[in-house]
Amino acid sequence: MPVHPTIQESSQGLATRPEHSANSPLSIHAMTVAYHRKPVLWDVDYDAPPNKLIAIVGPNGAGKSTLIKSCLGLIPRASGQVEFWGLSYKQARSRVGYVPQRESVDWDFPVSALDVVCMGRYRMIGWCKPVSKKHKEAALSCLDQVGMREFANRQISQLSGGQQQRVFLARALAQEADLYFMDEPFAGVDAATERAIVQVLRKLKENNKTVIVVHHDLQTVPDYFDEVILLNMRVVAAGEVSDVFTSENLHKTYGGRLTLLAEAAEAVARASSGNT
Repeated sequence: MPVHPTIQESSQGLATRPEHSANSPLSIHAMTVAYHRKPVLWDVDYDAPPNKLIAIVGPNGAGKSTLIKSCLGLIPRASGQVEFWGLSYKQARSRVGYVPQRESVDWDFPVSALDVVCMGRYRMIGWCKPVSKKHKEAALSCLDQVGMREFANRQISQLSGGQQQRVFLARALAQEADLYFMDEPFAGVDAATERAIVQVLRKLKENNKTVIVVHHDLQTVPDYFDEVILLNMRVVAAGEVSDVFTSENLHKTYGGRLTLLAEAAEAVARASSGNT
C-alpha cells in the first residue's frame, strides 16, 4: 500500500507529519471523538507550544474534558492521532501528568493525603513495593508546595473541597512530569486555593513544564494563561491569548449562549493590550 505523501514513518514507528512538530509536547492530528456515533469532537488539529500555560475554553458540552481524556486514551477516538513529543502516549506516559475533575474521584476511599500523593510516584516506586522514606519525603515536599503538608496524615474524606483539590494537584506534582493536563482545577475552590493553584502553575512554567487546563472563567484567562484554545466541538481558534482571545472569536465559540461576554470585555481588553 503506498504511503500518503504527507506522512512519513518515524524511527519510533509513528506517522510524522510536516504540519506537526516532534518537539511539541502535544500534537493532535484530525481527531474525531463520538459517543454513540454522535460526534463530540470533530477533526481537531492542534500543536501545543512547549513551556506554556494553555487554557481550553468553551461552552458546556463543547468537548473540553473529552479532548483531554481522548488524548490520554481514557476515551476512545473515532479517528485521528495524538502524539507526545512525536511519541505515542504509551511511550511518553511517564512524562505526562493528569489532574481529573474533583467530582470524578471517590473521596471516601480510606487513604490519607500523603497516601494519595505517594500514588503519583508509583512509576518510580514500582507496583506492590513499599514506599521508601525517599519517596515519602518527595511527596511531603509536593504537599508543602500546595500548602497542605500539615494535613499529610488527614483522611481525604475529612478535607474540604479546596483542600482535596490541592492534594490532587500535589499528586500530579509528585509524578515529576513534563506535560500536565488539568480538568477544571479552579472549579468550586475558595480564593486561597485558587491563588495556590496559580502559584503552582507559574512555578511549573518556570521549570519548563507545559500545562493544559480546562478553564471556565473567561475573566481570568488573560491573567493566568499564555495561550488559549477556543473549543466548540471544533477548534475555533488557538494561539497566544493576546491574539486569539477576542470578542469576535468568543462570539464564534459561544454563539447566542455567551451571556458572559459583557463581563469578559475587560479581560479581552487586557488580552489585546498584552497585559497578561
